[in-house]
Amino acid sequence: MDTWQRMRLKLYSTCLFFLALDCSVVMGSDVENHLDMGRDFLARGQLQDALSHYHAAVEGDPDNYLTYFKRGTVYLALGKAKFALLDFGKVLELKPDFTAARYQRGVVLMKQASIEDARKELYNVYIANGDFSREAYDLYSKLDSLAYDMELATYYQENKDYESGISSLDRLIEHCPWAPSLREQRSQLYLSSGNVQHAIMDLRTATKLQADDTDGHYKLSKIYYSIGEVSESLKEIRECLKLDPDHKLCHTHYKIVKKIDRLIVDSQSAINIKDFSSSIQFAKKILDLEKDTEHIRFLALEKLCRSYQYTDELSLSLKYCSDALEISQTPDLYCLRAEGYIANSMFDEAIRDFEHALHIDQEHRQANEGLKKAKNLQKQAERKDYYKILNVKRTATKQEIIKAYRKAAQQWHPDNFQGEAKKNAEKKFIEIASAKEVLTNPEKREQFDRGIDPLDPESGRHHQDGFNPFQQFHQFHGSPFTFKFNFN
Repeated sequence: MDTWQRMRLKLYSTCLFFLALDCSVVMGSDVENHLDMGRDFLARGQLQDALSHYHAAVEGDPDNYLTYFKRGTVYLALGKAKFALLDFGKVLELKPDFTAARYQRGVVLMKQASIEDARKELYNVYIANGDFSREAYDLYSKLDSLAYDMELATYYQENKDYESGISSLDRLIEHCPWAPSLREQRSQLYLSSGNVQHAIMDLRTATKLQADDTDGHYKLSKIYYSIGEVSESLKEIRECLKLDPDHKLCHTHYKIVKKIDRLIVDSQSAINIKDFSSSIQFAKKILDLEKDTEHIRFLALEKLCRSYQYTDELSLSLKYCSDALEISQTPDLYCLRAEGYIANSMFDEAIRDFEHALHIDQEHRQANEGLKKAKNLQKQAERKDYYKILNVKRTATKQEIIKAYRKAAQQWHPDNFQGEAKKNAEKKFIEIASAKEVLTNPEKREQFDRGIDPLDPESGRHHQDGFNPFQQFHQFHGSPFTFKFNFN
């Protein structure tokens, strides 16, 4: 019995040995296959596919320093410096004299602006006097000047010499592109110098260089909000809350931005459907919520300026346009206020605003067309203004115009006058009828609003084609008078 047990045990042990040997051969074959596939994808520039195979190779043979090194180089090509450093560190644990990994580690540390750590790694590669020795020396010789530029940048920032500070950081970032702290510092300098767009670009890059950078998203959201780009601000603050739903600063800012964004959208939607009273209500709520951030207030003021042009309170339109222009002088807003001036027959002021718009943008189509229109209207006003004749606003409806015509026609009907006064009444009555004819005809009114009098004899469209002001009066009013009237 003992003999059989010993024989079975020996046989079992032999089977386990060959099974393990066979598994080792299979696993080795799989690792080599993954390495070959990784090299193939790497040669074709398909870095993510190459990385997947190197992951599998590392799992299959966790003690192979070359596998870690190859994966580290792919991480480096993908710009994932943190993971590249980990792989190169693992290589040096397994094989401390592998200078290629030490050199690459020094390169990464330098690009991250870890000057002292980079100095140690590159110095060790240089004194080894092997592969990469010359390259290590070239990089090592630049480290002192980089360290000096870091000190200079801080000095300039503290002394508010923003331009010099930015120049120092430009040189640093050229050699240290993976250092988020340098991007953040330059972003602050750009902000201080008023270059908001460059500040945003640097801060966005810094956020991408760091994993789970909630503070970066918060800062971006605040900057976007400060310049009135509310939808972008909302997008960034939501990214912050995705990373950390309990982030207090992000949560507080989110509540404000969400409300403002909703009101801006609602106000614009109301304008689009010509519901100007609702647009005014939404815009005023924005002003109530936001007392300090000028560019957010500008958005509300611009909508109030636009909406009030379609109400009976044109003076409020001019007020809100002027308030908005104190914050930001844009050609569109100058044109908007100019249209308000035209509606109030203030043609000199309209011409001035259109000229301001063209000073900002010489090719601005609305300003060019508006300036011609305002000048034509100014000349026209010197001759005849049908709106003034009927005493109605330029925004009056057809019903309001007819009502004003009837009132004026009754007042100035020639049968109400005698002698010399009758002649003046005749002239006035014809002007009133002409005003009604033009302003109740959409085509003729549109021409008049562009500064062209459709009844001007010079245009060849004068009202000599059977036009009878008394017939017009009877048609729209019904005469309460019995009269005989002859044209002389």
